[in-house]
Amino acid sequence: MKAILVDDEMDGLRTLQRLLEKHCPQVQVAGTATSAAMAKERINGVQPDLVFLDIQMPGKSGLDLLSDLNSHSFEVIFVTAFNDYVLQALQFSAVDYLLKPVDEDRLIEAVQRAEKRLQEEKKGAQSDTLLHNLEKAGTPADMRLCLPTLKGFMIVKLSEIIYGEADRSYTVFHIEGGKTVLVSKALIEYEELLRGTSFLRVHKSFLINLQHVREYQRGEGGTVIMSNKAEIEISRRKKEAFLDEVRRVFKY
Repeated sequence: MKAILVDDEMDGLRTLQRLLEKHCPQVQVAGTATSAAMAKERINGVQPDLVFLDIQMPGKSGLDLLSDLNSHSFEVIFVTAFNDYVLQALQFSAVDYLLKPVDEDRLIEAVQRAEKRLQEEKKGAQSDTLLHNLEKAGTPADMRLCLPTLKGFMIVKLSEIIYGEADRSYTVFHIEGGKTVLVSKALIEYEELLRGTSFLRVHKSFLINLQHVREYQRGEGGTVIMSNKAEIEISRRKKEAFLDEVRRVFKY
């Protein structure tokens, strides 16, 4: 894989190049850049398979660079110190990112995933999803979630997801229009990822979107009727958290 490394700090470029030479021999560094303008020139000239892209740079950021490019016919592995809303957008979009200082094991795993996507010719869609999510940062309902499936991935709006249901180490998402998607991640991972949005874990087996709740029926824990008419039991120990969240979201 031909790669371009983009980082405004020379030390960062040298460190990443050394790690790639040592741990990822399948990656050939075909060029480096210390600014978005230089990176655009390198990318257009080299036509790389893979770009390691620093997000925070003086002037135009790495994300500005992606917006400027006509097409994303390459895989991107983002490199960042941290930024809460950017991190959320990265996670929702299921793109690979490395936190500085770069951990060699995470680097190896990210390169292997990029290599697999290149072989499957699934390029660019996740980067496009990320750019959309960054535009919608602060309004999670308008953001998109990239769901890894057994065959690849599916991109859906958060607002379209009615609920997620645990299926051993997998999750089944129930989506508007009667669609279901089997996702190769456990429900607890989505509970963490979607924390702070309109999603709430109401049972060990269910993560619901409060925006799709149509009715609540009292009981030991109670039952909710969702927009697709599914009846979901609320566990007794989750009842108060559910009612508190309903009051917060709907000013009940």
